[in-house]
Formats: sequence, C-alpha cells, structure tokens
Amino acid sequence: MNVADTKGRPLLAVEDLRVDFPTRKGLVQAVRGISFSLGREKLGIVGESGSGKSMTGRSILRLVGAPGQVSARRLEFDGIDIMSASEAQMRDIRGERISMVMQDPKFSLNPVMRVGEQIAEAYRTHQKVPREEARRRALDMLRAVRIRDPERVYRAYPHEVSGGMGQRIMIAMMLIPDPDLLIADEPTSALDVTVQLQVLAILDDLVTQRGMGLIFISHDLSLVASFCDRVIIMYAGRIMEICDAKNLDAAQHPYTRGLLNCLPQIDGDGSDLPVLQRDDAWLEHGL
Repeated sequence: MNVADTKGRPLLAVEDLRVDFPTRKGLVQAVRGISFSLGREKLGIVGESGSGKSMTGRSILRLVGAPGQVSARRLEFDGIDIMSASEAQMRDIRGERISMVMQDPKFSLNPVMRVGEQIAEAYRTHQKVPREEARRRALDMLRAVRIRDPERVYRAYPHEVSGGMGQRIMIAMMLIPDPDLLIADEPTSALDVTVQLQVLAILDDLVTQRGMGLIFISHDLSLVASFCDRVIIMYAGRIMEICDAKNLDAAQHPYTRGLLNCLPQIDGDGSDLPVLQRDDAWLEHGL
C-alpha cells in the first residue's frame, strides 16, 4: 500500500528509473528500471553492496556525476518534474525541500569550520535571516537532536566531536531547513548498537513530529524492519520485493528469504549460516 500526502498524491513518484555508467567494457547498469512511490512515511531500502541503493537516493536529487546517465519515465517530487527541472530549481529543492545524509556523515563536515557555523550556514542558504537568528535556530536544532551542551558543540570543530555526535550534527544540519523529504544513506553504519538506537530514535521523533517522508538506506534488514513502515528489497539494481516492514518475516521472494536466513540468531544452534544462492532470472523478473 502506498501512502499519499494530504493532497491525495504521493510525495515522491518514481517510474522506470535507470542509472547507467558507460565504461570501456560496456554499459554498467547500476539501477535497472525501478518504480515506487513514497508518502509521508518511513521507507527502507535494503540490499547488498552494489545493489543500487545509494544511486537511487542520489538520482532523486540529481547528484549522479558524469559519466553517469539518469533516465526515468517519471521522477516527480510533490508535483515537480525532477528530470526536467532546471539546475536553479534543483538548488532550491536540495536542502530546503529534500535533504540527504550521506554515508559516514561526520566526514561531510568542513574540518576547518566550527560545527555551529556550518549548521547556521545551512539555514541561511535557504532563509534570508540575520546571523543571530540563524545561530539561535542552530542551537535549537542541536537541542532537538539531544546534544547535552549545545553551546560547547556549536563552538567545536568536527574533529573534536565523537562519531555519534557527528551523526547527530549532520542530522541537525539536514533538518534545519525543515525539508519535506529526508534521504538517509546508512547514517548509523559506523556506530555501535547503543548509539545507533539513540540516533534512530531521534530520527523517528523528528520525522514523526514534522510529518516528513524518509528514505532510509541500509544493509541491516532487521534494523529497517523495526524502524520503517515499508521496505524495498533491491538486488543488482532491481527491486525484488516491496512489503510492509511489520510483515517482513512473511516475505515471499527467494532473495528476501535468503537474506533473512543469513541473519544470525541469538538462540541458534551454532551451526554455519547458509550461503545466499542467487538466480540470474531475478534480473528479468524484478518489480
């Protein structure tokens, strides 16, 4: 079931999205004609490395660099045709309407600029406000992501904060323009389990309170199942299955079943985990 926004249409509609890279050895198809829609909900995208998860997220914001080629029958965000939008329109959309937290987000911060100034700059880029108001909003966002001493962190440089705090800072920076859609590309992959759960709880609260849409990209099937509303399972650039997160254990596709069977169980018998068996036919029969 696709959840639409309050106007009755999806927040994001994707039909036949393709991302290709021409190489000396031929065309590499990173994303092979996928289709899905997103409302103001939490949508997870899972799959192995190289399955096209990150390329899907980047293509929504037209961030696939040359020689990459993006095409789609439909790529529409809140009634805006992304494929035909001008670069000026895309600059307005990026950050203000759609934000993206990259993998290892702490390393996306400018190492020679104070943390708070970077967050305030993200706000002033889209809102023409005095510096003092931007500073106040930046401090409010640091509090919103549950940083205990926002004044100290505001003055800190990126190398002076921990990995978990760096993740929270990037989330604050991406959410300060109050976007309608957040794309989070493995934002917790480098964190330990305790900090990971804290960051996810923050994301959950903020997305729910603001009525946003969220695309959460991850390798962790069980994490996505516990956090998201729906799950897209990708393999080799194609969608194998889309299912409700709460019913993921009942998934039918053999690839999804294989991924689930490879997860270690605390109460298991200690035997070797099964090896995932792949089938070339999956590339011809994706969604």
